[in-house]
Amino acid sequence: MQRSLLSVAQSVQAQVVGDGGVEVSGIASIAQATSVDLVFVEDEDGLPAALASRAAAVIAGEFARVDGSKETLPTSKPLLIAKNPRLAFARAARLLCPAPDRPPGMHPSAVVHASARLGKNVSLGERVVLGQNVEIGDGSWIGAGAVIGAGVSLGSDCEIYPNVTIYPGARLGHRVIIHAGAVLGADGFGYVRDRASGHYEKFPQVGRLEIGDDVEIGANSTIDRGALEVTRIGRGAKIDNLVHIGHNCQIGEDVVIAAQTGLSGSIVIEKNVVLGGQVGIGEHARIGEGVMLGGQGGVLPNKVLRGKGVAFWGTPARPVREYLKQLAALARLARK
Repeated sequence: MQRSLLSVAQSVQAQVVGDGGVEVSGIASIAQATSVDLVFVEDEDGLPAALASRAAAVIAGEFARVDGSKETLPTSKPLLIAKNPRLAFARAARLLCPAPDRPPGMHPSAVVHASARLGKNVSLGERVVLGQNVEIGDGSWIGAGAVIGAGVSLGSDCEIYPNVTIYPGARLGHRVIIHAGAVLGADGFGYVRDRASGHYEKFPQVGRLEIGDDVEIGANSTIDRGALEVTRIGRGAKIDNLVHIGHNCQIGEDVVIAAQTGLSGSIVIEKNVVLGGQVGIGEHARIGEGVMLGGQGGVLPNKVLRGKGVAFWGTPARPVREYLKQLAALARLARK
């Protein structure tokens, strides 16, 4: 979509320096940019390459100004000055590269129960299955092969990619994005052993799953419903591909979870937590607000990590400075 730099700047809260009438129609990396693309840089070191590129314009930070004044570095290429160039670039991308057009309607191969209720401008792809009493909000899109179980409630403007399975009773908020192959609301891993026979019997898994507004869940991730209560994913949480979240977990607002992380049952993750890739957390653990847990970090069952803005690492996880000191001590012992 073609837009003038001035209109882009107004939308992303940036200031145009140079010709605001220049039109852009795409985004790109500095190396791959063409004469109609917008690029960005996050620091002063990257600015010369961006200015020398073929890009039509560059989003940059205050570092592009000379000695903190209102003047910018000498360049014929227009600049968009923003407090957070990466954020401004992300917002510009949504303007220039909007989501694909998905006309409302139902593919002939879709199977929709008579009791299902569909909002306005809903789009259902090939072989979609909607169970009894399903509710789909206005403007939502459900991709090919997705199965939405009985009693599921889906808010407005959601995107459900192909082959997603949502088990009965789950509730999803507005603007939720679920990528291909994800399974939401399956039974948790709960069993009781009969000591006399040694056999395992299934513990009831009759709770539900609730997902807040603006959540995004990656491909092939799985989130179990509660055993007797609720598994809850808070507003704005971002969950990567191949993540598993067990039953009864409570995930706070704006939590970020990277790929291949596994959460056991009944874990509480407070808001603004960041979990790196391949993190493992034992049952009934609690991760406090704002904690950052590095890749492959491990938290033992029933443990609590606290410290807003504190980075933890290792298994068992501990503050990163302490962890690095212990590694250094081990290295010295090994040399001896």
